[in-house]
Amino acid sequence: MRLHMNAADVRGLVARHFLHLGADEADVADVQENIRIDRGRCVARCYRVADMFAMWLIDVGVLQFYDADGEMLHTVNLFTELLPHRAAA
Repeated sequence: MRLHMNAADVRGLVARHFLHLGADEADVADVQENIRIDRGRCVARCYRVADMFAMWLIDVGVLQFYDADGEMLHTVNLFTELLPHRAAA
């Protein structure tokens, strides 16, 4: 079974994790989002605040957080993170 992940749900999760990782609330409120398209398919979404960025690898359901130097700070498995919310709805 393939779980469809809603971009708005993921964006909210990204904002919460940025705050948890120490990003400023004003920066998180103005997060920049870019979409990566490969052969006509959306394959990733990138989110950037002042000193951090996150990448959602859509096909594998992973959200990775990095600092300004490209060091990975945190990884979230969206299949396990968002599945309980979908089941409860």
